[in-house]
Amino acid sequence: MKKQIKKKPGKQDFFNKVYDVTKQIPYGKVTTYGHIAEVCGIKSSARTVGWALNGCGRDIPAHRVVNRYGALSGKHHFGDPNLMEDLLKAEDVEFDEKGCVKLDKHLWVPKKSRYSESFS
Repeated sequence: MKKQIKKKPGKQDFFNKVYDVTKQIPYGKVTTYGHIAEVCGIKSSARTVGWALNGCGRDIPAHRVVNRYGALSGKHHFGDPNLMEDLLKAEDVEFDEKGCVKLDKHLWVPKKSRYSESFS
Protein backbone atom coordinates (compact mmCIF):
# COMPACT_ATOMS: atom_id res chain seq x y z
CA MET A 1 0.00 0.00 0.00
CA LYS A 2 1.41 3.36 -1.04
CA LYS A 3 1.59 6.10 1.58
CA GLN A 4 -0.16 9.25 0.43
CA ILE A 5 1.80 12.45 0.84
CA LYS A 6 -0.30 15.39 1.82
CA LYS A 7 0.61 18.45 -0.24
CA LYS A 8 1.49 21.45 1.89
CA PRO A 9 -0.46 24.53 0.83
CA GLY A 10 1.71 27.20 -0.74
CA LYS A 11 1.93 30.96 -0.64
CA GLN A 12 -0.54 31.35 -3.51
CA ASP A 13 -3.13 29.27 -1.62
CA PHE A 14 -2.76 31.58 1.39
CA PHE A 15 -3.02 34.68 -0.80
CA ASN A 16 -6.21 33.32 -2.42
CA LYS A 17 -7.74 32.77 1.02
CA VAL A 18 -6.81 36.35 1.97
CA TYR A 19 -8.54 37.58 -1.20
CA ASP A 20 -11.64 35.45 -0.51
CA VAL A 21 -11.97 36.80 3.04
CA THR A 22 -11.36 40.39 1.93
CA LYS A 23 -14.12 40.10 -0.69
CA GLN A 24 -16.55 39.23 2.13
CA ILE A 25 -16.03 42.49 4.06
CA PRO A 26 -19.36 44.31 3.92
CA TYR A 27 -19.74 47.79 2.47
CA GLY A 28 -19.16 50.37 5.23
CA LYS A 29 -17.17 47.92 7.38
CA VAL A 30 -13.47 47.19 7.87
CA THR A 31 -11.45 44.36 9.30
CA THR A 32 -7.83 44.05 10.39
CA TYR A 33 -4.85 42.30 8.87
CA GLY A 34 -4.69 40.20 12.05
CA HIS A 35 -8.32 39.08 11.83
CA ILE A 36 -7.78 37.94 8.26
CA ALA A 37 -4.57 36.12 9.19
CA GLU A 38 -6.30 34.35 12.08
CA VAL A 39 -9.26 33.17 10.02
CA CYS A 40 -6.86 31.94 7.32
CA GLY A 41 -5.09 29.77 9.87
CA ILE A 42 -1.92 31.71 10.68
CA LYS A 43 -2.67 34.15 13.48
CA SER A 44 0.84 35.63 13.48
CA SER A 45 0.88 36.48 9.77
CA ALA A 46 -0.76 39.91 9.67
CA ARG A 47 2.20 41.26 7.68
CA THR A 48 1.81 38.50 5.12
CA VAL A 49 -1.84 39.51 4.70
CA GLY A 50 -0.63 43.05 3.96
CA TRP A 51 1.88 41.69 1.47
CA ALA A 52 -0.88 39.70 -0.28
CA LEU A 53 -3.16 42.72 -0.48
CA ASN A 54 -0.36 44.89 -1.83
CA GLY A 55 -0.46 42.88 -5.07
CA CYS A 56 -4.19 42.28 -5.37
CA GLY A 57 -6.45 43.35 -8.19
CA ARG A 58 -9.11 46.06 -8.19
CA ASP A 59 -11.80 43.45 -7.54
CA ILE A 60 -10.46 43.04 -3.97
CA PRO A 61 -11.65 45.78 -1.55
CA ALA A 62 -8.24 46.13 0.11
CA HIS A 63 -9.19 49.64 1.30
CA ARG A 64 -11.40 47.92 3.91
CA VAL A 65 -8.41 46.36 5.71
CA VAL A 66 -6.76 48.40 8.46
CA ASN A 67 -4.31 47.75 11.26
CA ARG A 68 -5.43 46.71 14.75
CA TYR A 69 -5.82 50.34 15.83
CA GLY A 70 -7.91 51.32 12.82
CA ALA A 71 -5.03 53.19 11.17
CA LEU A 72 -4.73 53.18 7.40
CA SER A 73 -1.29 51.59 7.39
CA GLY A 74 -1.63 50.39 3.78
CA LYS A 75 -2.61 53.75 2.30
CA HIS A 76 0.74 54.29 0.58
CA HIS A 77 -0.03 51.31 -1.72
CA PHE A 78 -3.00 53.08 -3.30
CA GLY A 79 -0.99 55.55 -5.39
CA ASP A 80 -2.71 58.60 -3.93
CA PRO A 81 -2.10 58.81 -0.14
CA ASN A 82 -5.70 60.01 0.39
CA LEU A 83 -7.45 57.41 -1.78
CA MET A 84 -7.91 54.74 0.91
CA GLU A 85 -9.50 57.25 3.28
CA ASP A 86 -11.62 58.73 0.50
CA LEU A 87 -12.95 55.28 -0.47
CA LEU A 88 -13.85 54.51 3.15
CA LYS A 89 -15.50 57.90 3.67
CA ALA A 90 -17.55 57.27 0.51
CA GLU A 91 -18.88 54.18 2.34
CA ASP A 92 -19.76 56.37 5.38
CA VAL A 93 -16.93 54.94 7.48
CA GLU A 94 -16.15 57.33 10.32
CA PHE A 95 -12.75 58.33 11.67
CA ASP A 96 -11.61 59.57 15.07
CA GLU A 97 -9.53 62.69 15.73
CA LYS A 98 -6.30 60.72 15.12
CA GLY A 99 -7.42 59.64 11.66
CA CYS A 100 -8.19 56.04 12.65
CA VAL A 101 -11.36 54.20 11.70
CA LYS A 102 -13.86 54.02 14.56
CA LEU A 103 -13.56 50.27 15.04
CA ASP A 104 -16.29 50.17 17.68
CA LYS A 105 -18.73 51.13 14.92
CA HIS A 106 -17.23 49.70 11.72
CA LEU A 107 -15.27 46.55 12.63
CA TRP A 108 -16.32 43.32 10.91
CA VAL A 109 -14.74 40.12 12.20
CA PRO A 110 -14.71 37.23 9.73
CA LYS A 111 -15.94 33.88 10.97
CA LYS A 112 -13.73 30.82 10.79
CA SER A 113 -15.03 28.46 8.18
CA ARG A 114 -13.62 27.32 4.89
CA TYR A 115 -10.72 29.76 5.30
CA SER A 116 -9.25 28.27 8.47
CA GLU A 117 -7.19 25.45 6.97
CA SER A 118 -3.72 25.74 8.46
CA PHE A 119 -0.68 26.80 6.42
CA SER A 120 2.02 25.99 8.96
